[in-house]
Amino acid sequence: MNNLHIVSAKWLHDHLHDPQVVVVDCRFSLMDRELGRKQYQENHIEGAYYLDLNLDLSSPVQKHGGRHPLPDFDKLAKKLSQIGINSSGTMVVAYDDSRFAFASRLWWLLRYMGHEQVAVLDGGFAGWKAQNYATSSAIPDDRIGKFIPRFQPELVVDIETVKSRKDLPEVVLIDSREGDRYRGEREPIDPIAGHIEGAVNYPWMEVTNDQGFVIENQSDRWQDVKNAQEAIVYCGSGVTACVNLLSLKLAEIETGRLYAGSWSDWCSYLK
Repeated sequence: MNNLHIVSAKWLHDHLHDPQVVVVDCRFSLMDRELGRKQYQENHIEGAYYLDLNLDLSSPVQKHGGRHPLPDFDKLAKKLSQIGINSSGTMVVAYDDSRFAFASRLWWLLRYMGHEQVAVLDGGFAGWKAQNYATSSAIPDDRIGKFIPRFQPELVVDIETVKSRKDLPEVVLIDSREGDRYRGEREPIDPIAGHIEGAVNYPWMEVTNDQGFVIENQSDRWQDVKNAQEAIVYCGSGVTACVNLLSLKLAEIETGRLYAGSWSDWCSYLK
């Protein structure tokens, strides 16, 4: 698949040395915070830069705000400039090996910062390697870019907005976690199990198949959501919810908003 939000390995291979294309490796493991960086240092798409979920795409955890609060945007904008991303003209392609889980976080953050020229690599790193395309252990030098954020505040909501809007008839609240976590049968991370009252469950892993390729006809998933005036999307910490926000965009539904703190923020007020 190639469109505004997803590109194939072949497309990236054909454009890999285009000076207007910047590739970003977003691999990460919630169980081993150093694993993604180690994997990148060992082997990555030729010319790709690495951005770390905790260090670059999130800010430090506080009492409230969730396990992955939104990043320091001044710091992130500086980092984006250093890897050659310009506010206009640069096409950013993000990839991971976790069915879009972390690449979609960068995709959403860039769009929130006003940069719409960003896509996720279909099939991720495994799909790239399966095509025998170029990989490398060489860390690319910094480049010269100028990234100036143009924030889109309508794309994000906080807990007070969720409380005030979640029960309105024109609003749908979407929980992106696995079904057993949504139902409160299992909670491996957060101190309280369950979901926000009124939320409906659309597990983020339904966006891709087992090989990490996007499932066609994403609009079929959202038949009960497409007419809502607003879709507030959350997960455990505001990361994998971005996969559902990507899915909504693929379905040409423009009403998606991220509850950035997600369940980890919500339940921090319940303890």
